[in-house]
Amino acid sequence: QVQLVESGGGLVHAGDSLRLSCAASGRAFSILAMAWFRQTPGKEREFVAAMGRFGPVIKYADSVKGRFTISRDNAKNTLFLQMDILKPEDTAVYYCATRQSNTVEVGPSLYEFWGQGTQVTVSS
Repeated sequence: QVQLVESGGGLVHAGDSLRLSCAASGRAFSILAMAWFRQTPGKEREFVAAMGRFGPVIKYADSVKGRFTISRDNAKNTLFLQMDILKPEDTAVYYCATRQSNTVEVGPSLYEFWGQGTQVTVSS
């Protein structure tokens, strides 16, 4: 099993920045591709960004390209999401996820392990 714990969420104003972190523990050797998703009430979980443990592949949702940056510290099994120029429509619960494959995917059903989520609220 893999445990994921997100942190860094909060309430900010439009235009501000936040940095989310996701610490992984447990069977860390099986953690390959990692991703961030977000969800608002009544909507499906939405892909935000993802990257593999090995190789240069990084994917972003069009809605966050140029504003969000995903990165990871493999030595510490920690994933980050730097969110800049935040907008009210970025308000959501943000989830960290990982899968036992290095292939970067955008579908939430392809990720086996999930964190509990951290709330991000952006006021206008």
